[in-house]
Amino acid sequence: MNVLDFCKRKRARQNISMVTCYDFWSAQVLNETDIDCLLVGDSLAMVMHGFKSTVHATVDLMALHTRAVRRGAPDKFVVADMPFLCVRKGMAPAMEAVGQLMQAGSNAVKIEGEAGQLDIMAHVVESGVPVMGHLGLTPQFVEAFGGHKVQGRSEGQASNILESAKRLEDAGCFALVLECVPAALGKLISEQLGIPTIGIGAGAGTDGQVLVLQDMLGMNPSFKPRFLRHYASGHQVLTEAVNGFHEDTTSGIFPSREESYA
Repeated sequence: MNVLDFCKRKRARQNISMVTCYDFWSAQVLNETDIDCLLVGDSLAMVMHGFKSTVHATVDLMALHTRAVRRGAPDKFVVADMPFLCVRKGMAPAMEAVGQLMQAGSNAVKIEGEAGQLDIMAHVVESGVPVMGHLGLTPQFVEAFGGHKVQGRSEGQASNILESAKRLEDAGCFALVLECVPAALGKLISEQLGIPTIGIGAGAGTDGQVLVLQDMLGMNPSFKPRFLRHYASGHQVLTEAVNGFHEDTTSGIFPSREESYA
């Protein structure tokens, strides 16, 4: 898949699938799947490093993980998140960050929000770097939102998000993530844009869906927001496997003669 395929898929009414990917070994697995594209999301600050929000991700950290994902998934379209504030520091720092992520192996960058940064986003596009937008619940703005809350419930909020989406399309974004907005708004935006929308908690009316890999695999069974579907019982599978190894080791039945060298 390449950047031109996104709009082709929308025109053909073929939904786009995307999952997060943060490291080499999972990238290797995903490279062998049918998934359309991988997102090296700044959510790695939380999932991989234990922070409470995405604001702790840095450009260097994003580039480190992007390099690992590219090595593991050479055949996939990879999008890397521009982390907290790096677009807000001005044109030169923003372009330096874009350069780092592209040289690390991403095919595109994702930028949260719209207000106050359209000129930089347009410049990134004009520089030959595909940009994916992100509206609705933008996690880098979590402190301003007062927490992880659904956005666009009021008529005014919904109108603002729709107009922002149109401006992002005009700025040259090739696709748009819509996070935690009412399903009706997700459908409306998708209908009014020529570029595809990829939803997470935005209903079935978007042009694709994205989930955090560890969430969809059920690695944290207690984390079950409304929009999340568990496709595996990963936590149970992993704990049973490790406990099985522990039992075999402590009982002396591992390794067997066949698993040992003469």
